[in-house]
Amino acid sequence: MSSILPRTEIGMTSLNTRLARGALLVGFMLLVVPTVMDLARQVWNTDEQGHGPIIAAVTLWLMWRSRQQVLDAPYQPANLVGGVLFLLGIMSYALGRSQQIIQGEVVGIWMAAIAMVLLLRGPQALRVWAFPFFFLIFLVPLPGVLVQALTIPLKTAVSYVAEVIMHHLGYPVGRSGVILTVGQYQLLVADACAGLNSIFTLEALGLLYANLMGYTSKLRNVLLAILVLPIAFIANIVRVLILILVTFYFGDEAGQGFVHTFAGMVLFGVGLAMMLITDGLLGKALGQDHGGRKKYDHHHG
Repeated sequence: MSSILPRTEIGMTSLNTRLARGALLVGFMLLVVPTVMDLARQVWNTDEQGHGPIIAAVTLWLMWRSRQQVLDAPYQPANLVGGVLFLLGIMSYALGRSQQIIQGEVVGIWMAAIAMVLLLRGPQALRVWAFPFFFLIFLVPLPGVLVQALTIPLKTAVSYVAEVIMHHLGYPVGRSGVILTVGQYQLLVADACAGLNSIFTLEALGLLYANLMGYTSKLRNVLLAILVLPIAFIANIVRVLILILVTFYFGDEAGQGFVHTFAGMVLFGVGLAMMLITDGLLGKALGQDHGGRKKYDHHHG
């Protein structure tokens, strides 16, 4: 025996659902705005984390690009999983906010955003946005302790390789730790020239490239993602070599100005060029079986 709700009651239920969703979204935005403002003031204005706004903008574009697929996904809310994840996200956010740990805030918002997709649409909608949510991981600032621990050996390695290359090219270059002597000038290989953050950012660029190319071959995607790491290391070496040459021929002031103005452009230009070349070589090495690409529906309704 079934009962049929009156039309007015059905309408009220639908209205209540929409109001609940609206309240959830408004509450989420109240959490996001203060954290974004803190990121802009404290994190994104540094050389190491200047990629943050780009990561956020690209993620929003990826989500907008596939929004119709999310809307077309079946409405199957995962209330239990979504609710637990949302609670954990709020706890992480509250801890990070109260203790001024920006990583905790960002991770909390990330978890809450995933939970909202599960609560408002369901698992299939989350699968559509799986890569954008994964890409958001690169928005989380790396802990300073980890950055310092890994940056020192990276700087030393970059300095050593740069010294060896310049020495074989016949330039008067010496090295003491991470300090390079170029003729009458001394250059300190700074964190930005060989830091973990630049490798982290280039890895994000590589994964975005692989996603946009849409290769169906998992092997090709995995190999490209792995090879981005040595590509980033080589790009850092190229940046230091250019700095050495500019300083040697044009003086210390020209070298310093070049670093501050063009260092990032050089790094990402070299990294992107090497990624394109590496991808082409992978395509030839793996053969046609690994060259297929996904077909995307660009109809947005």
